[in-house]
Amino acid sequence: MKNSLNKSQVERFSRQLVLKNIGAKGQKKILSSKILIVGVGGLGCPAAENLVRAGIGTIGLVDDDTVNLSNIHRQSLFNSKDIKKLKVSVAAKKLKEINPQTQIKIYNLRLNDKNINDIIKNYELVIDGSDNFITKFLINDYCKKFKKKLITGAISKFDGHIFTFDFKYKKTASLKSFYQEKKVSDDILNCEFEGVLGTTASIVGAIQANEALKMIMETGQSLKNQILIIDLLNLNFRKVKFKKLKNEIR
Repeated sequence: MKNSLNKSQVERFSRQLVLKNIGAKGQKKILSSKILIVGVGGLGCPAAENLVRAGIGTIGLVDDDTVNLSNIHRQSLFNSKDIKKLKVSVAAKKLKEINPQTQIKIYNLRLNDKNINDIIKNYELVIDGSDNFITKFLINDYCKKFKKKLITGAISKFDGHIFTFDFKYKKTASLKSFYQEKKVSDDILNCEFEGVLGTTASIVGAIQANEALKMIMETGQSLKNQILIIDLLNLNFRKVKFKKLKNEIR
């Protein structure tokens, strides 16, 4: 980590440098951090944009999909000219335009048990914006195995769920402690059938980015062993505690 910020960094991040919870010390932590974002969609787009604007040093983007017209209402890094282009490539280009100093690494693939180890080992924190439980539990397992920080998000209709895990602590509950069924249906994550308001994705993705920044700077309260449930139709926010299971089902 460099001893001081350069003139350009001081000017770019001046409005957050004055915050007592951040300052130069916190900003240097942000600049040296490495975050992996799985899913460059409704959650991954706003999360990535907010993190790049804050000055994250390295961001990895994982997605094997291309942009289609139905994505644009909620996936904030894409527009009509991007249709049929690779999401990771389009997102990387636009994020570099926002902050050229952030290193962007792209992985045009679907995360699985054969490639996750080689990818996840290079990052200290993972933001999960995936849309299926196979991927979510895979990420959960590997973050737990390698004692990574993980922020998981999910959206449907007007609702959002956010989990924050720091697996370097033994008493940290995992995603499996909350979803205790042997099999969880992906229907609750399916925007095609359930529908979702674009602002729901933007808000949940931004909160995921906010949680990531707090964890990197080690400031504020986290959602450890809690889920944040957001009902944007009625504008209700609530936290629900859950405990780590002694013997997880999966």
